[in-house]
Amino acid sequence: MENKSSINEFLLHGFPDTEELRIVHIIVFLIIYLVALIENFIIITVIVYSHQLHSPMYFFLVNLSLQDLGSISVTVPKSMMNSLMSTEGISYSGCLCQVFFLVFFILSHFFLLGVMAYDRYVAICKPLHYETILNKKACIKMAISVWMCGLFYSMLHTGNLFMVKFCSRIINQFFCEIPQLLKISCSDSYAAEEWILIQGSSLGFILFVLIVFSYVKIFQAVLQIPSTQGKKKAFSTCLPHLIVICIFLVSGTFAYLKPLSSSPSTSDILISMFYCVVPPIMNPLIYSMRNKELKMAISLISSLILKKINCLCC
Repeated sequence: MENKSSINEFLLHGFPDTEELRIVHIIVFLIIYLVALIENFIIITVIVYSHQLHSPMYFFLVNLSLQDLGSISVTVPKSMMNSLMSTEGISYSGCLCQVFFLVFFILSHFFLLGVMAYDRYVAICKPLHYETILNKKACIKMAISVWMCGLFYSMLHTGNLFMVKFCSRIINQFFCEIPQLLKISCSDSYAAEEWILIQGSSLGFILFVLIVFSYVKIFQAVLQIPSTQGKKKAFSTCLPHLIVICIFLVSGTFAYLKPLSSSPSTSDILISMFYCVVPPIMNPLIYSMRNKELKMAISLISSLILKKINCLCC
């Protein structure tokens, strides 16, 4: 058995190491990564350069895209690089850095979903006070608080992992994940980290209850809207956010709270992909498909870019 002091490198056994599967892994992850980058950069660029989209909802959507870019960049490039170089290694410090940044982006993402639920609650339930409650200063403060909360919890988790002793260096995942690290830790060395996970789960549950409460009030208010067009508009701004919350919470809950298997599990990899790889691709699609303002802004900027390209070619 190995202890923490003798481990300088972990081995990521997330995917089979045959030549054919490595090639498939690289191609699939490269496509996923490029699509996520393109989609989120488009969302950020369109919102920044479209003055009609300078509202609290789109301000928070820019922050969500930044978090998506960060979370997928923490895990996917390293996994592709390992497959490309036919290796499975990640250094001890690199593994903890991966945990730090992944927890930072994932938790700040979760806190932001709560803020975005509050934004929709105020917009639909208190429309006359919307601009007063969610003014520019308040939005900036909420965004900073979201990022700071994510930073605080990521420091707690990473700091506790420094105290954990590991009895193995084989991680049955394609990135360094807290549940998998606890799985290979020595007994009685991870009590503090488990306590932080329990506290984080409790905080997450409270936030989830607040989100559910917000949407109960939102749907009550929407059903009282007399016009069918008004109901459709309200649902079109709320349903995408609700879908994003469900995908993120369900997959994240399964990944961190389900019992760990003693052997490598395909379900562990798939569940982890659903909370750290799938959202960066799905979020831009979900928000843009049912949002007419965003679709119009994207088509307008696209047409302007095409005109400039035509002018340059001529």
